[in-house]
Amino acid sequence: MPVPFASQASPRIGLVGATGSIGASIAAALGDAGTPFAAIGRSLAGLTRAFAAQPEATLRTCDPELRSCSELRTWNPDDPATIRGAFRGLDTLVYMVGVPYDAFHLHPQLMARTVEAAAAEGVSRLLLIGTAYPFGRPQAALVDESHPRTPHTFKGQMRKAQEDVLMEADAAGVIRATILRLPDFYGPGVERSFLADIFAAAAEGRRAKVVGPIDRPHQFVFVPDVGPVVRTLLATDAAFGRTFNLGGAGTISVREVAERAFALANARPNAKPRLMVANKTMLRLAGLFDPVMRELVEMNYLMTTPVIMDDTALEALIGAVAKTSYADGIARTMAAATAAALAARSRHAA
Repeated sequence: MPVPFASQASPRIGLVGATGSIGASIAAALGDAGTPFAAIGRSLAGLTRAFAAQPEATLRTCDPELRSCSELRTWNPDDPATIRGAFRGLDTLVYMVGVPYDAFHLHPQLMARTVEAAAAEGVSRLLLIGTAYPFGRPQAALVDESHPRTPHTFKGQMRKAQEDVLMEADAAGVIRATILRLPDFYGPGVERSFLADIFAAAAEGRRAKVVGPIDRPHQFVFVPDVGPVVRTLLATDAAFGRTFNLGGAGTISVREVAERAFALANARPNAKPRLMVANKTMLRLAGLFDPVMRELVEMNYLMTTPVIMDDTALEALIGAVAKTSYADGIARTMAAATAAALAARSRHAA
């Protein structure tokens, strides 16, 4: 069984690429357990904004009287010295570093630098938040960890290479490593999701831009559910040296998400969603002018043949995983989007 972390005055866990929504979820879970952590990112201003709402977060200091505390540390992924400095004194890293969608070639390079710096600083463990990309097109209705990693896309190949750098380091005894792979995700304030514009559009009273087809069953992880899983894995020695999938609370289609969100926004159960659906041809045309849209073309298979994760192995190790239902998750996400839209209108009116 997992053993809770003991309270300590200085952090031993570093969240690398901490300013995103997954980082916020993990930080909240560690804070709830009274576990200190260091939040590591490229920009001190960005880190300060991201963690200003956490009363236990302090700048480069930890107060033993606080329930938990964090340090804000900056790094430059292109400068090995700053990478080592950010990792100094830490024992465990959770890696969530993002790159521009048209710069996926950086993923294995950054992982190699991270592993090298971590080993030099005596960091003993690293957990990577991964994706479904390395699996490529699903060859089974449910994809477990034994599914072949045969990515047919460049992004999948780069994510597989990233995983290989890490797990080869584990096999060589350089660092203990584990990977937690997620499908697409959603949640309050989450912007990088296939579903994000649905909630924003419903709150703002406009048409939502979505990528089709939208009637296939998909799996989406509710972001606040991720943090407790990571916290438990970090406290479970048997998790290292292995990889795990985390699935959502069943499956749902993009259309169903939109129907629920627009119904909540309009306070009418049968309110029809207003959608602008882009198919692969439309993405290709848009990509002539928008490099990000161009990069979406090769990943459109995730909409036509979704990867449905099997997380039986994860639950066999740590027990049943608490998963927020789609009904509750959509309601909470819609409430946050509505509040954000109201705040924006107030600012514009002022």
